[in-house]
Amino acid sequence: MTLFCEVCCPSLEAVASAVAAGADRIELCERLEVGGVTPSEDLIREALSVAGNVPINVLIRPRDGNFVYNEEEAAQMLASIATCKRLGVNGVVIGALRPDGSVDMAMMHRLVDAAKCPDDPGSSARPLSITFHRAIDECSDIFTSLEDIVSLGIDRILTSGHCADAWEGRFVLKELVARAAGRIAIMPGCGITPANLPEIAALTAATEFHGSRILG
Repeated sequence: MTLFCEVCCPSLEAVASAVAAGADRIELCERLEVGGVTPSEDLIREALSVAGNVPINVLIRPRDGNFVYNEEEAAQMLASIATCKRLGVNGVVIGALRPDGSVDMAMMHRLVDAAKCPDDPGSSARPLSITFHRAIDECSDIFTSLEDIVSLGIDRILTSGHCADAWEGRFVLKELVARAAGRIAIMPGCGITPANLPEIAALTAATEFHGSRILG
C-alpha cells in the first residue's frame, strides 16, 4: 500500500526541506508552536515557487486558541480563502466549532462555499481541495462530527483520533476510517514519525498521513 505523506511546514526553509525529502503534499502555516495560524500572502507566494509541483494546502486559522469564531474572524477566513484561490494553491485547511463542541455548520457552509465556488461566473479559479483540521479533536462527539463533516462535501479530515497524538488515538482513528467507509479520507496526524508510521498505517487502514516530522 502506498502511503501519502503531507508535511506541515511553518517556514520557507521547512518547505524546501520537505520537498527535498519527498513530501507528497505540504500544509503551509505559521506559528506552529501554537498549532499554526494562517500564513502571510508573501509566504504563500514564495512557498508555491519553492514547492514546484508539490501541492500546497494552506491552513486558514486567524488566531491561536479555540475554534469558536465570531463574524469578524469569519470575514478574515473568507478573505484568506479568496487569497488562496487567487494565488493558485491546491487547497485549504479549515474548521469551526460552536461553543457546545459541535461543528459550526452555518459557518462551515460559508467557508466551504468560498473554497468550492468561483468568486464570479467569469473566474478562472478552480475549486480548492478542503481538509477539516484538528478542531475535530476538540469536538464533544467525534463520530457525530464525522457525519456532519461528510455532509459538507469536504475531502479529508486531519485528526489525532480525539487524543493527544495519533499513536494514542490509533484505535479511534481505525474506527473513524471504518465509519468513513470511503466517503471522506481520514488523515492521521500529530506525533507521526518514520518509526511509528508503518504500525499506525497497518492498524488504521488510512492512506494519507500528516506531520512535521513524518519524513524524519
